[in-house]
Amino acid sequence: MTYSPAPVAVTNDMVVQVTGGRPLEGRITVQGSKNVALHLYAASLLTDAPVMLLGVPLILDTDVCAQIIAHTGAWVDVTGSQFLVGPGTRVRPEVHQELGRRVRTTCVLAAAVLARCGQVTFPHPGGDAFCPRLIDRHLAAMEAAGAKVSMDGTGMRARCGPGGLRPFTVDMATPYGPSLGATVTALLLAARAPGASLITSPSREPEVTETVRFLAERGVSIDWDSSGLHVTGTDRIDGGAFAVAGDRIEAATMIMAAAMTGGRLRLGGITTAGLPQGLTTTLARAGVPLTGGPGEIRMSLDGPLRAVETATGPHPGLPTDTAPQLAAMLTQAHGTSLITERVYPQRDTHLEGLAAFGAEVSSRGPAIRVHGTARLRATHVTAADIRAVTALLLAGLAAEGTSTIRGIYHLRRGYGHLLSNLATLGAHITTIPEANPCP
Repeated sequence: MTYSPAPVAVTNDMVVQVTGGRPLEGRITVQGSKNVALHLYAASLLTDAPVMLLGVPLILDTDVCAQIIAHTGAWVDVTGSQFLVGPGTRVRPEVHQELGRRVRTTCVLAAAVLARCGQVTFPHPGGDAFCPRLIDRHLAAMEAAGAKVSMDGTGMRARCGPGGLRPFTVDMATPYGPSLGATVTALLLAARAPGASLITSPSREPEVTETVRFLAERGVSIDWDSSGLHVTGTDRIDGGAFAVAGDRIEAATMIMAAAMTGGRLRLGGITTAGLPQGLTTTLARAGVPLTGGPGEIRMSLDGPLRAVETATGPHPGLPTDTAPQLAAMLTQAHGTSLITERVYPQRDTHLEGLAAFGAEVSSRGPAIRVHGTARLRATHVTAADIRAVTALLLAGLAAEGTSTIRGIYHLRRGYGHLLSNLATLGAHITTIPEANPCP
């Protein structure tokens, strides 16, 4: 599909009905990483020749980003899992106001536009709002690179002086660890700034390391050392093909879904090396060991699920985007589990829905306590962020009876084939149109 610079229409949401009590067994292939792809879409705006991203996830956020990029004047074509971007003859210095409020990477996209033409207007980011999510490190990177940043009721504007971007030093540290998105923002600015820039306390999440690899393969000089990320900017960045890594969050979601229903699973498109140690260690302690095969991950239980105490953290720790699904899985574990959130101030929007299923869950500040084993019963629930609605879907897979889950718009923002994959593994799932679209 070739995209023109026009807003994406929001289609009616779907209501999912899931009948629980069926063990999930079989083999499916995970999609390309949502979070990695979203940052690579922005990075593709920097290139001076066409870029083909391979294995992109077929999700709503991919459509939105394609429209945003087309709005800037670039040529975009999405065919299946291939995302082709060709540089435009002129860059429109704007992230589309409506579309930019639908994704979390708005500031990263704005940084790419700023790097290309020295100015940009952009709205406040959208995406999941499970807690306050600051953008101060993004704006600090823009200012360090020589832009003057101003705000009004509609959004923000960043504008460089006549000399354009300048080399800079900026710190990515926050009270909760390095900022992933702001590290990519700084990286894109530094890739086009003349001279040597330094990003201190950078995130080392796969979203960052894959963006580094993408830029390095296209001629940008980038080095890591104990002082941070050193980037020497260039006035030409080449194009070419680049494959998106398998989605570690979808892999974790499928593993937890199979585990809490007493099933067995084989995952293609990813290996155990693609999962962070914090995740694999937590799963093993819970009784969910993983083994590797040729190009795949294999999962089978080593007995009843066990309670664990764990905490999210920066890579290679337990990813925060797996914590809601983990809470759902641990409702079926023997004993009391504790999950402490250390990436965001708190993350508990999934707890009300889990409680509606009959789970005994509670939160205090960043800590979530899950008492198992819970006998989950069918209910009607709604969630308003990707991972929370996923956690409720997992609960429905283990519950007695048929549950109704709303908020699937958010699921489709992050997972291209989750429902069909679950059905392939034996889940009984149906969808019906929702009367009113999700905003």
